Order: sequence, then structure tokens, then C-alpha cells
Amino acid sequence: MWRWGGRGSGRGRPQRLGPAFVATTLALGACSGDYPHLHVGDRQVDAQIEALAAALNAEPRYERRFVLVRELSKAYRSVEAHRRQILFLTSYVQADSNDPFNAFYLTTVAQLYRELGSEPLARHYFERILRNYPDALVEGDSIHLTALGQLIELERNAARRVDYYKELIARFSDAIDLPRSHFFLAQAYEELGEWEQAIQSYGAFLAYPGTDIPGFANAYRQVLEKVHFYYSDKSWVVSDLDSLVAAIKRAIARRDPRELRRLQAKSNFFTMSWEQQTSDESVALAFDLGAFPLSRVRFDRQLDDDSNTQEAFLRTTGWSYRIETWYLYFRKVEFKPDPEVDGRWEWAGIFFGEKL
Repeated sequence: MWRWGGRGSGRGRPQRLGPAFVATTLALGACSGDYPHLHVGDRQVDAQIEALAAALNAEPRYERRFVLVRELSKAYRSVEAHRRQILFLTSYVQADSNDPFNAFYLTTVAQLYRELGSEPLARHYFERILRNYPDALVEGDSIHLTALGQLIELERNAARRVDYYKELIARFSDAIDLPRSHFFLAQAYEELGEWEQAIQSYGAFLAYPGTDIPGFANAYRQVLEKVHFYYSDKSWVVSDLDSLVAAIKRAIARRDPRELRRLQAKSNFFTMSWEQQTSDESVALAFDLGAFPLSRVRFDRQLDDDSNTQEAFLRTTGWSYRIETWYLYFRKVEFKPDPEVDGRWEWAGIFFGEKL
């Protein structure tokens, strides 16, 4: 679950509400049936509800009413009477639309609906808070910031997630994990097929080098490669794997390093040993095929057995006295922004040494 916390700004400064305090003595009085439908059937809890309700009815000050409403709400939670808690809070908000704490009360309602598994109703109330109530700080937390964080978690529609992330970044950039928000905004744009906006958001994410995204291994490096490839000319991609491998074999047989360099990917080409991790910075070091004599290089007639419809390996030998065996690595290009490029093949890198 996202933990937004902190303060925010936007749409004017959030109203800072006074500190909540719990009264040491609650005036007892006849409830006279003001909330007869809110009893829970527990004698002790119902007596507490009666006392709190009576005090609430008699209290004109909103800050003190805030304390009483919260105590009443807690009374229902103590017996897990979530739906009665919801009924009480929504009835109270409807009865007094001027209460400046109503957005907070509806936040509790939305969270209760989420706990009950009623996500559409939870979304409805968080959206209602965001659009119909001014922001406020309760115990240092922005109500709108909380609502946006919850809506992002609950929303399945990518277009609405884009709107929520944009509002979150615009209004609360000083209170959130900003690179993470840019990353997930880019993901939502990708889901919509809005590629240019996605790349721009990924570019904003790249302004924070080394950022980790839980659940996305090597996210920073992968985004960097994605952005580089997007803006490259992609002139090296080939229509099918057989044609690409045949062209490389001809270049080796003719001892033509210039042709090999032409066939080599110009974006994100890697060279690494089998033991290295793709996050290793040395993977991206410059590499010049022309520095190796091709006269001794030999290649297998067939692709390696580990090759499949998405990636392939060609074993070659004779490159260097230090590391004689290289596996040339090919992969199918995934590039949805351009159907003419998507699904083609590229020579993407080299693995040094025999396979483990």
C-alpha cells in the first residue's frame, strides 16, 4: 500500500484544522432516540454510543464535534460494525453539510468500504472528497493527498490513473516519492498507447539516477535503454532472425569488421560474461569489433539449443587468446510505437565465455 504522508499544496493552501483533543468528561444526557438505528446490541458499547451521541447533539463547536464524531466512529469499529459506522458517518455528513471536517469523515467511509471489499464505493467516496471538498490537514496529513494515493491504488482504468498521477505530481511533488510517481505515470501512458507522453515521463524519472522501483528489477537501467531506443534511428534492425544471422556469418567469413559494426545495435548494445548482472555498469562500456582479427573466427552452423522465438544465441570461437568463445546474442524487438519496427530482430549483445 502506498504511504503518502507529508504535506502538500495546490488549490490554495490546505486548511489547517485545530488539534484534536479527547474530552476528559462527556456530558451525559438523554439521547431521546436521536440515533436509534445505530445501536449495535452490545450493552456497554450502546451505553457509550448513547452518551457520545447526546454530547454530540448538544455541542455547537465543530472542533469539539470532531472529537465526538471520531469517538463514536471508534465505538462502532470496536465491535467491527463497519456498516453501522458508515451509516453513522454518512448520516452525520448529510445532516450538517457545513462541518469543515466532513472530508475527513468521508475519508473514513471510503477506507471502510475498501476494507469491506467494496472498491467501487471506496473509489466513489475518494473521488467525491477530491472534487467536492477543499483540502484540509488533519494531524498533519492532507486529505486530498490521501484520497489521490488511494484512488491510484484502486483504479484499474489507465486514463484515470494518468489524471490522478498528474494531479498528484502537480500538487504534492514535495510530499511524495516523485521519481516513482513519474515511473508509474509513464507506465499508465504506455498502457494507453500514448508513447510520446510515456517517454517524457520516463525522462522525468531518469532525472533521479539510481532510483529503485520495488517489483521492477533494474528499473532505472531498463528505462534508460527504452528512452535511448525510442530516439534512435533503428537502422540496424532486420526483418527476421535468419536474415540477420546469415548477414553476420557472411561478414565474419569475409573478414569485414565494418559490416559487423553496421549490423551491431547502435542503442543499448551490451558485452558481458555469463556471470555478470545486467545492472553492472561495465555492461555498457564501449566495444570495438574492429580491434579483433576475424581471420581465426569460426561460428557454429546452427543456433544454440537455448534459442527460442524471442531470443537466440550463436556460438563463435577464435576471437581472442584470453576469451576464445563468444556467444552473439539476438533478440526480437518490442517497440509498440512503430509497427514497422515491432517484431523485427537486432543483434543486441555478446556473452563472453562458454555458457555456465
